[in-house]
Amino acid sequence: MTDYDVLRVFCSPGGGYGNELGVVRDGSVMPEWSDRQAFAAKLGFSETVFVDDPERGVIDIYTPSTRLPFAGHPCVGAAWLLDVPELVTPAGVVGARQDGEFSWIEARAEWAPPRTLRRYGTAAEVDELPVPPPGEWVYAWAWEDEAAGRIRARAFPGRDDGVDEDEATGAAALLLTDRLGRALNITQGTGSQILTAPQPEGWVEIGGRVFLER
Repeated sequence: MTDYDVLRVFCSPGGGYGNELGVVRDGSVMPEWSDRQAFAAKLGFSETVFVDDPERGVIDIYTPSTRLPFAGHPCVGAAWLLDVPELVTPAGVVGARQDGEFSWIEARAEWAPPRTLRRYGTAAEVDELPVPPPGEWVYAWAWEDEAAGRIRARAFPGRDDGVDEDEATGAAALLLTDRLGRALNITQGTGSQILTAPQPEGWVEIGGRVFLER
C-alpha cells in the first residue's frame, strides 16, 4: 500500500468534524494519472492529493471518479501540511498562508468546477434535505444570520461514486462568496466550518482549521 496521510479540513472550533483528505506526499511513487485515479477510488475520500513537488507546492487532485484542476479543501489541507506560500495546480497558482489556527488559500471563482448554488428559505430546510439523485452537483444553502454573514450549507456531488454528501466544500464556498460579494462563515455538513473573504481583482480567500488524523 502506498504511504499517505489523512487530514481533516475545515474542522469545527473544538477540532471535530471536517472533511477527510488523503495526501500522498511522494507523488513519484505513482506517476500515472490512471493509477492515481484508481488509488483515489480505493481510498474513497471526497478528494485525494498527490504531491509532485513539495518545495514548490505542485499538487494533483482526484475525487473517486475524476481529476480536478482545482478544489478547495484539498488545497487548504495541502497548504497546511506542506507549509508553503503557494500551491501550483492545473488551474493556476493558489496563494497560501497560515494565521493562527486557520490555514488560508486564495483562489479565483473561475477555477472552481461548476456547481448549482441552490438557496433555501431557512437553515432547517437545508437540514431536512434528502440526498438528491445523481446527475447534478448541488450546493444547498440558507442564511442563518444574514447580517453576520452566517450560512448553513450542505453539498451533494451527484457523481454516483460513493460520496453522496460532501462534508465541507471549499470550491462551492468560493463560488458562493463570489456571487454574494461578502465574507461568509459557513457551517456545512454535520458541523464543519468554512471561512471566506472576497479580495481585490476577483480573488477569494478560503480558510479553515486542519488536523492530522493519521
